[in-house]
Amino acid sequence: MEIRSDFGRRAFLRRGGLLLAVSLAGCAHPMKPAKDEGKEGTGISPPEDLMREHGVLRRILLIYEESIRRIDTDEALPLDSVADASGIIHDFVENYHEKLEEDFLFPRFKKAGTLTDLVNVLTKQHNAGKRLTKTTLSASEKKGPLSPEDRSRLKESMHRFIRMYRPHASREDTVLFPEFRKIVPPREFEELGEEFEEREDKAFGKDGFFKVVGRVEMIEKRLGIFDLQEFTPVSVL
Repeated sequence: MEIRSDFGRRAFLRRGGLLLAVSLAGCAHPMKPAKDEGKEGTGISPPEDLMREHGVLRRILLIYEESIRRIDTDEALPLDSVADASGIIHDFVENYHEKLEEDFLFPRFKKAGTLTDLVNVLTKQHNAGKRLTKTTLSASEKKGPLSPEDRSRLKESMHRFIRMYRPHASREDTVLFPEFRKIVPPREFEELGEEFEEREDKAFGKDGFFKVVGRVEMIEKRLGIFDLQEFTPVSVL
């Protein structure tokens, strides 16, 4: 009985060891992709990068709206705030963000023969936006009080910019950017994300996006529109 019992224990241990080895072998393969996944997806995809930059644009549009409101109500308007805001549009939106679209997105859509009419309109609007920004910068950088004509000119340039760029950014976010993923191979898509990040660092330094957001926040605080709670309705109809 002792011999059989000892034999049974050894057989049980051998079977248990075999089951453990098989179990570990089975777990080894599924665990490896989890490690690989930790290395991938750490960057920002091209559409996500461009869409968060649209967030900066939309906050500038709010600054423009507040500036227009002050012109209409004859309230004090610090022109340096308008100049700073339009400067961000010039440097960050037009010379950086839109340049990415024109260099990397628009040519691929034209090559694929997809959304070409939309791309043509967006390009035309980029050019129109640059002309409006030039007008806004010119009017807001003047020293001393603005003449009635200059105030009207400044107001009109900001109003036209807002009217064009609200639908412009929305159409890109909901139509152009989602389609972009479909026409670009996955590996190229990932490489473009890295290219965008490198260009941002080169143009604005490390964490350049957040530095630009910080500049926008400073303007919002000067104009008293930084507190998000201020936009909440006091009562609901």
